[in-house]
Amino acid sequence: MKKPFNKGIIVLLAGLGVNLMLGTLYSWGVISAALINRGWSATATQIPYMVACAVFALSMVPGGKLQDKFGPRQVIMGSAVLAGIGLSLSGLLLHPITLAITFGVIFGIAMGMGYAAPTPAAVKWFHPSKRGVVSGVVVSGFGLAPVYIGPLTSYLIANYGIESTFIFLGGAFFVGIMTLSQIIKNPPKGYVPPMPEDVDSVKVKRSFSTTATKEFESGEMLKTKQFKIIWSMFACGTFAGLLIIGQLSKIGLEQSGITNGFILVAIYAVFNAAGRVTWGIISDRIGRTKSLFFMFALQISAYILLPFATTPALLMLGVATVGFTFGGMLTVFPAITGDYFGMKNFGVNYGFVITAWGIGGVFGPLVGGLIRDFTGGYTYSYIISGVLSLVGFYLALKVVAPTAEKVLEPVIQ
Repeated sequence: MKKPFNKGIIVLLAGLGVNLMLGTLYSWGVISAALINRGWSATATQIPYMVACAVFALSMVPGGKLQDKFGPRQVIMGSAVLAGIGLSLSGLLLHPITLAITFGVIFGIAMGMGYAAPTPAAVKWFHPSKRGVVSGVVVSGFGLAPVYIGPLTSYLIANYGIESTFIFLGGAFFVGIMTLSQIIKNPPKGYVPPMPEDVDSVKVKRSFSTTATKEFESGEMLKTKQFKIIWSMFACGTFAGLLIIGQLSKIGLEQSGITNGFILVAIYAVFNAAGRVTWGIISDRIGRTKSLFFMFALQISAYILLPFATTPALLMLGVATVGFTFGGMLTVFPAITGDYFGMKNFGVNYGFVITAWGIGGVFGPLVGGLIRDFTGGYTYSYIISGVLSLVGFYLALKVVAPTAEKVLEPVIQ
C-alpha cells in the first residue's frame, strides 16, 4: 500500500524559504564592512545589528502568541509587510540612528514574527521523534541565507551603492515572504502525525521523553527551574557566538589577511545551516542535553583556537566550528522547549526562551565592537566567548527534564 503524502513537507519547505529571506541578519558582516569603509566606527556599525537582534528576540513572544491564536499565515504576512518597509526605509534613511530604527526595530519585528510562525506549524505535522530534524530543516534557512545574500549584497553595494541595495532587498523579500505565507498552515484539528516506519528500529537513547508531562502555560513554564537553566544556556551560547559574527569580514582581513570579506561569512553560513540539520538529527538520537554538552565542548575548543588562528586555514576552521555549533543551538533549544513544556503553547513558550538570544544579540555585538575599537583586535572577545561557553557546558551537565510531580523543583544539585 502506498504511503500517504505528508502535507507537512510542503509547510516545512515553505518555512525554510521564509527563513532564507529573513536570514539577512547573518550577512551583516558584509554590510558592516561597507559602512566602515564609509567612515563609520566598528561600534556604530554594530548598533543597528544589536538592536535588530534584541527586537527579533523580543518580538518572538507576541509573534508566537499570535501564531498560537490565529495560525501562521497571518503572522507571516505581517512579517512580509514589515520586512519590505524596514529594508526600504533603511536605504532611504542611511544613518546610525535611523538605521537602528528602520533595520533594527522594523525589520527586527519582521524577523521575529516571521521566525516565530513556521517552526511551530511544521513540527505539528510530524511525529515527536522527528521534532529535532524538522526544526533543524526549517531554521536552517536562517543560517544558510548569507551564502546567497552575502555575495548578492556585495555585488549590489559595489555596483549600485548600499542605499539601493537595501531598497532592492526590501522589495524582493516582501514579494517572496508574502507568497510563501499562503502555503504555511497548521494541521487540521484532531490531526495525529503518522508514526515513522523506522521509529521502532532505531535505538533512541534520551534523558527525556519526547512528549511533555503536561502542556505548560507560559506562566507555569516561567516558574520552573528548567526554563531558567535552558534560558541561561541559550544566553551563554548566543552571546559567545554573536560577539564575533557581526565582524567576520573585518576579522578575516585583520587577523589572517583574507581580503574577500565574504569568504568567512559564507563559511560560517554553510556550517551554521549544516549544524541546524545535523544537530537536529543527532539530538533526536541521543537527546537534547547530551547534544548541548557536545556543542558547548566544541565551542570551547574553537575559542581556544581562534586567538592563534593567524592563517586563513586555521581561522576558517575556527569560524566553521562556531557556525556549526551556534546553528545547532537554534535547532536544539526549540526542540527541548517542545519536549519539556509541550506543543499546545509552543509558539509563545519558545518566544520567551529565545529572548535569551536577544540578550546575546544586544551585548555580544556591542562588546565585540567596543573591544575592537579599544584594543584593535579580537583576543578578549574570544576569551569572553570561551568563558561563556564553559558556563553553558556546566549547565548542560546538570539540567534534567521536568516531571509531572516536581516541575518546580531545583534541577541543579
